[in-house]
Amino acid sequence: MSKVQFNHVRLLRYATYFVFLCAGLPLSMQRAGSGPGAIGDVALLAWTACYLVFGLVHWLLTNQLGARLNGATRVAVLVILTGTALAIGALSKSGVGALLLIIVATVVPWLVSLPLGIAWMVVAHVALVPVFAEVPGWSVISALMQACLYFGFSALVFVASMVASQQAEEREELRRLNSELRATRALLAESTRIAERMRIARDLHDLVGHHLTALSLNLEVASHLTNDVAREHVLKAQSTAKQLLSDVREVVSELRQDDAIDLTQALRSLTEGVPGLEVRLTVPPRFGVEDPRRAQVLLRCVQEILTNTVRHANARHLWLTFRHTGPDELCLDARDDGRGGGSGTFRPGNGLTGMRERLAEFGGTVTFRTDPAGGFALTARLPLGEEPSLAHAPPRQIFGPPLGDEPEDVPRAKLSVPSEDLP
Repeated sequence: MSKVQFNHVRLLRYATYFVFLCAGLPLSMQRAGSGPGAIGDVALLAWTACYLVFGLVHWLLTNQLGARLNGATRVAVLVILTGTALAIGALSKSGVGALLLIIVATVVPWLVSLPLGIAWMVVAHVALVPVFAEVPGWSVISALMQACLYFGFSALVFVASMVASQQAEEREELRRLNSELRATRALLAESTRIAERMRIARDLHDLVGHHLTALSLNLEVASHLTNDVAREHVLKAQSTAKQLLSDVREVVSELRQDDAIDLTQALRSLTEGVPGLEVRLTVPPRFGVEDPRRAQVLLRCVQEILTNTVRHANARHLWLTFRHTGPDELCLDARDDGRGGGSGTFRPGNGLTGMRERLAEFGGTVTFRTDPAGGFALTARLPLGEEPSLAHAPPRQIFGPPLGDEPEDVPRAKLSVPSEDLP
């Protein structure tokens, strides 16, 4: 029996929604007035507004739980959630605010580091003591004990959420490594295919081609040394050898022409299955690069673009377009619908700097564009000038003379001519 697979992040989000709704049920019983369990009109409206603000902020935050937020946004979200929870507890004179702090404890590991998270839990639950002390009939000691009780539940939820956060990061890292492995495997398979084709082409040229040339030359000599009856068969054999030599020349030419590494499968392996991001890849019909080092640079550029988009852009869509801007130049256009570079000056990090350095090794360039309204784009240009020596095959210049040219050291066949003195 197969086990049911759950998305831990999504399950955690739905669980907090359920707790939030259940925590609001006791508050719905409160009424404005002076009777038992009733509070003032202003207090009723205030905690209702705080409850709605808490739910809205928590919904927006957990809708993209795990997204990279800047420090100011993290602090603002944490302050809003904690402040509204404490305000609800103080205004309603109940323990509902402590329950909402347990919900906040589920998102704290996704917002701040472990030391800051522990410090937040201590400060938030110390602030619960005066809130509980305002409940009729509760002493300071009772309020302190109650705050310690909720602190234990918050600590348990905090640890469970921290484990879920670490597992989500590990799954993403595993997915990234697996996609890189599949892309590298596809690139290696293409390089192996090219190397095998070049080996076959060299063998056909060096062995079969030269021997057929030698056979054709010796048949030419034999056609002049035989009588009329034998000469007819020798000429037929010579014609067959020349036709076979022409077929070998054509096969070798076809093998040498298709020596580009197809990057389509490798790029699809990199871009498939990115969580929370829809990648739209556009490549030319026959997308190949002859130099394996340039192919590796292109894969590393796409990998860096994907990493930056997932970690920093907070985007939903990414468009990658490869196009030839000239006979010897390839262009990569990438853009997303994320938050862009903001109003400040954009400064590339180590990843984008490394991309620029990789492209510069082959004479390429990269330019970045940011839109304050949202979106980040870059254009990378890579010259495809063939290097004098490729990694998957020796230089093309060492293949020797074209088929059909007479090599200087081709062995001649020695014909035995019958002597007239023999009977």
